[in-house]
Amino acid sequence: MLENCQKHHMVLGLGALTLVTILVLIIESRYAADGGVGSRRRAQQQFAIENNSTCWKQGPYTVIQECHPCSEFDIVSRSVGVCIHTHYKELLKCQNGEIVTKSCDRVALIDQRNFIKFEILCFVVAALGYLVSYARDRVLLRRTHLKIERQLNRVQ
Repeated sequence: MLENCQKHHMVLGLGALTLVTILVLIIESRYAADGGVGSRRRAQQQFAIENNSTCWKQGPYTVIQECHPCSEFDIVSRSVGVCIHTHYKELLKCQNGEIVTKSCDRVALIDQRNFIKFEILCFVVAALGYLVSYARDRVLLRRTHLKIERQLNRVQ
């Protein structure tokens, strides 16, 4: 089937698939940023907050530590209450100076890193596949030329 396709048709098809992939990624990232289905329910869901402080809801705050995974000890021992639900926590400093540990959803950055690693792996595998098929094509082309040359030498 691929032998019958012209080069510009294959390039056009590959370009269309690339555009569709990029479009899906853009839509998915916007959908995930908005919260998707059930975002209102998640917004209303309140995770356990250490010392039951909600100062971060009442006024401005600064993030001391970004959302990061809880240690295995915190999860198993349940010593840090915010680690029970999502296994991720972040440290906030409220305007009044109080430091609060808040539960947070999985870090989008980790998902993004995993996706980039996956894309790089796919690219490497595709490049290796291309190189192997190119080398095989060159070998077959050389064999064909040698065969044709031998046939031409017999005729003379």
